[in-house]
Amino acid sequence: MTFRSNILAFLFAIITPVSAVLASETYLWLNKYDRASAIINQIPVPEGYQRTAVSPGSFESWLRHLPVKNGNHPVYLFNGQKKSDQEVHVAVIDIDVGNKDLQQCADAVIRLRAEYFYSMGNYKAIHFNFTSGDEASFGKWTEGYRPVVKGNKVRWHRSQAYNASYAKFRKYLDTVFLYAGTHSLSKELQPVKNVNNMKPGDVFIEGGFPGHAVIVVDMAVNKATGKKLFLLAQSYMPAQDIHILKNPVNQGRNPWYKINFGQKLYTPEWTFERNQLKRFP
Repeated sequence: MTFRSNILAFLFAIITPVSAVLASETYLWLNKYDRASAIINQIPVPEGYQRTAVSPGSFESWLRHLPVKNGNHPVYLFNGQKKSDQEVHVAVIDIDVGNKDLQQCADAVIRLRAEYFYSMGNYKAIHFNFTSGDEASFGKWTEGYRPVVKGNKVRWHRSQAYNASYAKFRKYLDTVFLYAGTHSLSKELQPVKNVNNMKPGDVFIEGGFPGHAVIVVDMAVNKATGKKLFLLAQSYMPAQDIHILKNPVNQGRNPWYKINFGQKLYTPEWTFERNQLKRFP
């Protein structure tokens, strides 16, 4: 290898991790990101545990660095009213819910996944299916195509010029929220056959009308015993702030769930089966 090649390899080795870390902390809906507000700095792991290893710049890392609002912040609905039950959460993620009843449970999962790829500039990776089964691609959206929906039929018509702005991205998401849900998302995701292989970004989901979905946003492991814990976040109906859930099985405000929870996962507002854990392909 030449001297020049060695220098290039060295620069790549040191620059790539740095840029990946910076990308993992890009939350474009915020005016300013404060690392101190990240989940990892606001929600400690129980004694004897440490957070699982994740790759810098990965979706897993991006999720655990999500900002949360200060203090015991209430969960608000899309219309500005407080959620009736304020006892289900330990923290509220600092992300807008919009002013329409759109960003509900599956939509919150879609929002986080899409925001991650948008922050990375990977527009082609942003695609979800409508309940009809038709794919809604953000790449196609940037090219000016818009869906024309009649009954269960969808066709795409080019009506605008190329635009990949964040404002257009949010309009794309609102359209996905309108025509997608737990039924369509559950079909897109792949089953995680062994819950012990869970990782941040996985989703417990029951597809239906209604169904429900919660997303794993962080994990921890006890190095001595190998036991794992995880954190869950959700939105709900009507559309509301995305919030990190309490574990109703634990006392106090301990939000960590044991990975060996049994055949049923009890969350404050929904019960999932063990085999309902899924993952983005």
